Amino acid sequence: TEINVKCMMFSLNCMSKGLVVLAYSGGLDTSCILLWLKEQGYDVIAFLANIGQDEDFDAAQKKAEKLGAKKVFIEDLRSEFVQEFIWPAVQANAVYEDRYLLGTSIARPCIARRQVQIARQERAQYVSHGATGKGNDQVRFELTCYALYPQVQIIAPWRIPEFYSRFRGRKDLMEYAEKHGIPVPVTPKAPWSMDANLMHISYESGILENPKNHAPSDLYQMTKNPEDSPSEPDVLEIDFAKGVPVRVTHVKEGTSKDTPLELFCYLNEIGGKHGVGRIDIVENRFIGMKSRGIYETPGGTVLLHAHLDIETFTMDREVRKIKQSLGIKFSELIYNGFWYSPECEFVRHCIDKSQENVEGRVQLSVFKGQVYILGRESPKSLYNEELVSMDVQGDYDPCDASGFIKINAVRLREHNRLQGATQKKL
Repeated sequence: TEINVKCMMFSLNCMSKGLVVLAYSGGLDTSCILLWLKEQGYDVIAFLANIGQDEDFDAAQKKAEKLGAKKVFIEDLRSEFVQEFIWPAVQANAVYEDRYLLGTSIARPCIARRQVQIARQERAQYVSHGATGKGNDQVRFELTCYALYPQVQIIAPWRIPEFYSRFRGRKDLMEYAEKHGIPVPVTPKAPWSMDANLMHISYESGILENPKNHAPSDLYQMTKNPEDSPSEPDVLEIDFAKGVPVRVTHVKEGTSKDTPLELFCYLNEIGGKHGVGRIDIVENRFIGMKSRGIYETPGGTVLLHAHLDIETFTMDREVRKIKQSLGIKFSELIYNGFWYSPECEFVRHCIDKSQENVEGRVQLSVFKGQVYILGRESPKSLYNEELVSMDVQGDYDPCDASGFIKINAVRLREHNRLQGATQKKL
């Protein structure tokens, strides 16, 4: 009887609490989380998304398997990241708080979407991630998961007291890793955190938490210091169709790229070579605190300048004003994690409609940290050279301007009359 009881207890202890799909990076945090989830009694599937970061994916897979992952999925999402996430951001001129091009923000729904697909495929009840309890990423991951898999349960270790009380910092994680044979970096970690993908690299935390501290010169990895960049510009032509880049051509070399992934990588290369796309900002996180972030977005910055130019050239003024306000709203929705929401779907639909005639070619120069527009052409242009010319009358009667000015002056005259009466009383 005693043996039977012991066998039953052993059997109960071996029963899994369920299957978890962990968004796994191969780094210290998620490696420790993988092992900790197993300690808690879960079976773990490790999912690693390739969205353009510099990563040894084979080594990460072997590491996850060594740590006891039941399965390891390594998914190349680069092409869909460009076409389904970066391109809509380009169409919208998506910029958060006037400067941040949302590189991390648009990557999270791309990753979480595939994580949910794997969870459904493998019949996993849980998903997990390594985002902190203070940042935006926890919101972005989880809102996407709930939107696409409403029944899913989420395990966020950095919000579980048993976890964050045990691991109060990197030192505790390192000790845990060494104790359990988790391979850890031999070289010291840079004193800041970094997140990289095709769109950008972001840097925050550590010594950067003091907004007064200058970014160290060796921080930047995606862009050259503009002072050290080439003394000759690269001149490019970018072709757009429906607001999306379809070809980039190097004018001097005569080379072209026309697949989305190659095109965007090439713009990253040229922009990075000239130090384009560096920003250092204090931004407002969705959960209510300010944070300091440093970003490199070379290809995205080149495209922003080019798209703004061709859009102004081909779009009606009043339509573009409305579209600009939609772009601001779209940026906020992306930043706050609402990519998969009814309001974001509506805004994207409106932006798509606005881009129907955004077609043509922009020629620009990339040089010493700047993008200079040189010229543009389009079969859908609203620019009428004869109408605007100072040398040709065109289909325009200058006399009409007198009435136009007087009508617009009515409220100004009335305002002055009222102000004049008020000043007399004083």
